[in-house]
Amino acid sequence: MCRSIKTLRPPTTPEVTDEDIRAAALQYVRKVSGFRAPAAHNREVFDQAVDTVAAATQELLNGLQIRGSAARHQAEP
Repeated sequence: MCRSIKTLRPPTTPEVTDEDIRAAALQYVRKVSGFRAPAAHNREVFDQAVDTVAAATQELLNGLQIRGSAARHQAEP
């Protein structure tokens, strides 16, 4: 499933952008929902799912500790 989503974890991808995370989230939601582009009546829930998956992905990447490197976790202000 979602074979075209690239690995975002360092050191595989040292510079992960918000755009990279959003693209992965969109690909995931497209795959799970079966819609490349949702109908107007599903747009809101589709977009919310992309936002939720992107936020969860960012949280995951921030929390990962990669052996041999400093912890990725960044304290919130």
